[in-house]
This record gives sequence, C-alpha cells and structure tokens, in this order.
Amino acid sequence: MNYQKLLEFIPAVQLKKHFEVFGHFYSVDLKSGDKIDCRSVLEIVTRQRKPSFIGLLLDDSPDAIFIMMNPGSSRPLVEVNNFISEDLINQLEVSLVPTKPDTTQYQVMRVMHHCGWNHVRVLNISDMRDSKSASFVERYNDIENRTGFSAHSLFTDSRSVELKRKLNKKLEAPIVCAWGVSSDLDPLIERCLSKVAGKFELTGLMKPSTENKFFHPLPTLQKDKELWVTNLVTNIRA
Repeated sequence: MNYQKLLEFIPAVQLKKHFEVFGHFYSVDLKSGDKIDCRSVLEIVTRQRKPSFIGLLLDDSPDAIFIMMNPGSSRPLVEVNNFISEDLINQLEVSLVPTKPDTTQYQVMRVMHHCGWNHVRVLNISDMRDSKSASFVERYNDIENRTGFSAHSLFTDSRSVELKRKLNKKLEAPIVCAWGVSSDLDPLIERCLSKVAGKFELTGLMKPSTENKFFHPLPTLQKDKELWVTNLVTNIRA
C-alpha cells in the first residue's frame, strides 16, 4: 500500500451512533446431512436514511457495493430460523434483521463517512459464515469437493436472479472488490468475476503484480488499517 497523509480514523463507538447494520441470515440443509450457516447480504445505512420498513433497503440503489470474502463473525441480534434445502436455494427469500457489526464493517463505515455515502451493500464470494479465514477455506473446499454444493456462492448460475437484484445500484456507484489476496480463494474469485467483470466498473486496492487479488479491509497492523481506508477513499475520489 502507498504511504500518504492518513484520513481521520473514526473510532467504532462514534460510528455506531451514525450507522446501522442489517443482514439476511439463513442455513442450508444439504442432502449429505451437512448444515451450512450463511449470510447472503449486508446493508449498512445511516440512521438518517434508514427506511421505516427495513426490507425496502433490498430494493434501494446503494451508493456502493462491496464484495468481500465471507461474512466472518457477523451475527444477527435476534433469533433467526431460516432453513432451506439445497434444491430450493434458487428460491431463497431475503429478509433483513438487525446485525452486530464486526471490525471489517467498521472499516466500510469509515469509507462511507469520508465519501459521504448513506447506504452500502456488502456481498461476499461465499455466504458461509466463519470468523477464521483458514477454517473458511478448508470448509468451502470440503463442502464443494465432498458434496458438489457450490451455491453457497451468490455468483453461481443457480442464484443469478438473486444476484441481479442485489447488484442493483446507483449508476455511478462503484463496486469495490475487497476479498483478500489468498490464492486459496481463486475458484471463488473466478466465479465472481465471471458474473461482474466487463459488466461493471470494479475498483479496490489491488495487490501489485496480480490481476484479481484485492486487499481485504482488515489487515493485521493498525497503520495498514488506516492506510486501507485512506488509499481506497483516494482511489474512489480520483
């Protein structure tokens, strides 16, 4: 990442006063007997722009769409019992519930603050919920190789209608790629790019000497977290 004058790094306690987060959580029952806990979409919205009926966010045109790796440690703040069989995944109905934000989502909020955005939609190259990236990679490979189930990814053919709805955005709204730089993600990245590359203008902080690896919002070092926000905002404003 390029070093430059850093933008203000707003603390999470302050961000919580201005933004609310809503997600759609569901579980897939596979024929193999496996159950996968998932989140299909996350909507981050300012309190001033939050509609009285939260479901309206799904048909709103956001100021930006972020595509990340997987839902991480994000979890609902209410009890959710949405189960669907793998055969009916193309009929998945989306309903939003209040969601506890994680540290990655605070990074997105910081970008929203500096760009003056009121609504951002977060999608992932996989819906599988797992807070540890190494564990996630192992699990998605195991599920796909052992059961043949790939529709944990929104970017599979069977979920094309759902994807089209979720890619609805303002004409000038960027699609920000931020799924990380691990080669273990290549199959999921390629699946995603097959649906969006060439159809939308993509942005993000690309790792040098790569064509499809974009730095994740949450690097290990605090200085790099601050740089990610600053460099992404700079790119978007350019």
